Amino acid sequence: MKCFILAVGHKMPDWVNTGYFEYIKRIPREISVNLIEIKPEKRVSGKTVEQLLLAEYHRIRTVLPHHCRIQVLDESGQQWTTKQFANEMQGWMDSGDAIAFVIGGADGLHCDIKHTANALIAVSKFTLPHGLVRVVLAEQLYRAISIIKNHPYHRD
Repeated sequence: MKCFILAVGHKMPDWVNTGYFEYIKRIPREISVNLIEIKPEKRVSGKTVEQLLLAEYHRIRTVLPHHCRIQVLDESGQQWTTKQFANEMQGWMDSGDAIAFVIGGADGLHCDIKHTANALIAVSKFTLPHGLVRVVLAEQLYRAISIIKNHPYHRD
């Protein structure tokens, strides 16, 4: 199974990269996870948030892999338990679908990417820094796969 994490933002702090890669390296080799960083639009005077998000949306569309299920991480999305996420992962693995998780930048995501998504997923009802969302998503991917593989990492 192929997973892509499309994340607006680059030059993340060391703690983000350390946390993210700690969990990604634990994921079994039959599941590839590719991080694609998208350069955020520069904030210049006169540009509205809508214009910034639209520019980032076009960058996301450019690198979005073809024929994949799009899962947008957004605080307004549905909240899944870890076991629900593992069940979804199992379904994606069974179908052979590639998955693209999309994480917005400081201003979120343009509504058009949300409308094209197969699902909106909320990591939390809290608004989280986009770097932290990378780490949480990587951990939850590892945890879900651990549940699927009956690995003892997850405890009920």
